[in-house]
Amino acid sequence: MKNFEYVFDEKTGILFKNYFGIISIEDIRSSWIYAFENHIIPTNTKGFILDYRKATFEMTLDEHLEISKFYQQYIHVFRNFKIAILTLNHKDIVIPILVKQEDNGYQSEPFSTLDAAIKWILG
Repeated sequence: MKNFEYVFDEKTGILFKNYFGIISIEDIRSSWIYAFENHIIPTNTKGFILDYRKATFEMTLDEHLEISKFYQQYIHVFRNFKIAILTLNHKDIVIPILVKQEDNGYQSEPFSTLDAAIKWILG
């Protein structure tokens, strides 16, 4: 059973990736690979919102480097995109903050509200 779903908002051009339950580094990798293999990312995508409000990270702080390495490995997909990470859990905000420090060729930013994430991507 998948612990993620993709929803594309035609109006804004934002691809939402909604996560559910406990999320590991492998879940993050495999969900993106699923999107690549199934051509889920439309050509008119303006940015991504990764919504973890119904999920929690199960990973060590050091594993944030694996997320950054993954984005770099697929920089041809992520280049020049904004990736907003939406989470309400204070302990989960640490991972996106650490990933942001490794940004190179793309931008990531943690948010606690959907409106702020959307404005940042479209701004």
